[in-house]
Amino acid sequence: MTLLRHIKFNEQGLIPSIIVDSLDGKVLTLCYMDKEAVEKTIETGQVHVYRRSQKRLMLKGETSGHTQAVKEVFVDCEGNSLLLRVEQKVAACHAGYRSCYYRGFNPRSGELEVRERQVFSPKEVYEKK
Repeated sequence: MTLLRHIKFNEQGLIPSIIVDSLDGKVLTLCYMDKEAVEKTIETGQVHVYRRSQKRLMLKGETSGHTQAVKEVFVDCEGNSLLLRVEQKVAACHAGYRSCYYRGFNPRSGELEVRERQVFSPKEVYEKK
């Protein structure tokens, strides 16, 4: 795969990948990809990630159905990070928000504030009986 020639994985064999909405440019999430995740993403056109907590490859949205169809892939100037423009189905965040960056820092209070509305209930999606 020619993309692999242009990117540099870190010492853990991962590359940080920023996922943005192809329609409005909103940052949806930051994930990590290993070689297999990059290959699967390019091969299928769906974002695959390496879940560090579970030490495994997974399709983004495999549990929720909230998948990400790849529209464009960009490589930074040093080849050590990716930016993927995607068509997001429902939401990117497992907490129920469209973006994982749904909280903003308020310097006056020193607290985080929720600045988006929740678009799905994580309990209903992830705690299926």
